Amino acid sequence: MPPVEIEASRHLHRLVAGWGMLSDLSFSDLLLYVPLPVQSEAEEKRFLVVNQMRPNTGPTLFLDDVVGRTMSAAQRPAVATAASSGEIVDTVIDSVWLGERIRVTAIPVRFHDKVVAVIASESALSTTRQPGVLEEVYLEVFGRLAKMVSAGQFPFEDEEVLAAGGPRVGDGVILLDQLGKVAFTSPNAISALRRLRISGRIQGASLTELGVETDTTYRAFFTARPAAEEVERNEVCVVIWCIPLLNASNVDGGLVLLRDISELKMRDRLLISKDATIREIHHRVKNNLQTISSLLRLQGRRLTEPSAKAAIEESVRRIRSIALVHEILSREDGDEVNFSEILRPLVRMVEEGLTSPDRPLSFEMIGESGNLPSPTATSLAVVLTELLQNIVDHAYPPGLLMSEELPKVRIEMLQGAGVLRVDVIDDGVGMSGEADPERRPSLGLSIVTGLISELEGKISFAPADEQAAAGETRTATGHLRRIGTRVSLTIPVVRGPFATQPPQREAE
Repeated sequence: MPPVEIEASRHLHRLVAGWGMLSDLSFSDLLLYVPLPVQSEAEEKRFLVVNQMRPNTGPTLFLDDVVGRTMSAAQRPAVATAASSGEIVDTVIDSVWLGERIRVTAIPVRFHDKVVAVIASESALSTTRQPGVLEEVYLEVFGRLAKMVSAGQFPFEDEEVLAAGGPRVGDGVILLDQLGKVAFTSPNAISALRRLRISGRIQGASLTELGVETDTTYRAFFTARPAAEEVERNEVCVVIWCIPLLNASNVDGGLVLLRDISELKMRDRLLISKDATIREIHHRVKNNLQTISSLLRLQGRRLTEPSAKAAIEESVRRIRSIALVHEILSREDGDEVNFSEILRPLVRMVEEGLTSPDRPLSFEMIGESGNLPSPTATSLAVVLTELLQNIVDHAYPPGLLMSEELPKVRIEMLQGAGVLRVDVIDDGVGMSGEADPERRPSLGLSIVTGLISELEGKISFAPADEQAAAGETRTATGHLRRIGTRVSLTIPVVRGPFATQPPQREAE
């Protein structure tokens, strides 16, 4: 990569962000050449093509991408002359590379009184358009902008208004004179004005006199900086960009680009309405689930059988975990949710509902999950609820060796390329004997394995402390050792052929 100073590089980035307009106005391909360093004065200068732009208003010379190619001064003498002299060079050459005669206009790109690059406008003589009024005006405006580039006045420092997605020349062009009056209007610009219900003679009037409710041209002429505004009338929305044309440091006219974005605006309104409807649906689902949860609680209070009450309480927790997902989705745009925002209230729900002062537990959450589709988030919330409930119920039985530290449950999340890994780790009794969940099937485990299977994921159980698991399960005093359990979930966030291997954790 040729050495380009940071500020000069930013200047070039601003240039290529909006130079599609230059390509369309000149009916030609644009190549951005940056000089390569030479070892000695005798060495021939060479230039690297760092960017290119094809016109929408005419045929292209280059069917292939030429970025990264180098040209010698002999191959592009106009580029070499423009780089050394700082002047615009217009010439015709026989291109051995392209096999035809081409017109080259080399424009030095000046930044802080130094030529940092050269724009070459290149077009084939055989495909040159017969000049009409529109072609003559476009080429004249291109020439004025080229002089601004060579003087270091274009692109502007606040060139954001010409970012990608803005109007192109083909959308509509109005040329203003130095008084802000209309000197030329392209056919597409006339059509855009007619859709705004602008009637009457356009030539010789300002946009305000025509009835366009905008101060864009005044701001552009007064500040000598580009200005943009959206004008809406009768459900028609047109974006107006005004670029001041400078002669030395004086505003000598303006180039106005128009684009009818009525259809885009309508789509935006439909999307906003759709998002609001989806959020309302999630809100109602959450309310309905909370109602069901409340009814189950009322029913549970009337029961006397402990196993029946426990089953009702488990069902309530499952429903509440699903309701948490819908509550988050009711506040978010789109159909994805950051699962970390669900996990915190989920853990809090387990703490409040299952732990007690005589059986305290501490929970720690590590890592971030990123955004997950709502179906994945819902299933994962239920899975983690079941796993946490299983830990509270079975990981810390009476007779377990205790320490001064509170029993701890860690939930670690790690997202790789298209895959989410979640580890739930406790420091309880472990999986020895009857504690092994794979030997003692239950409704909760069936729910977990079923949901993980639906998500096309994997689940595995292993001792949290491998060394302790290999030894005796009880101490000399008869207490159960705290071996712990690690439950690892691997869930593809991206389905199909783009799913990758699960992320690997570093050895602890």
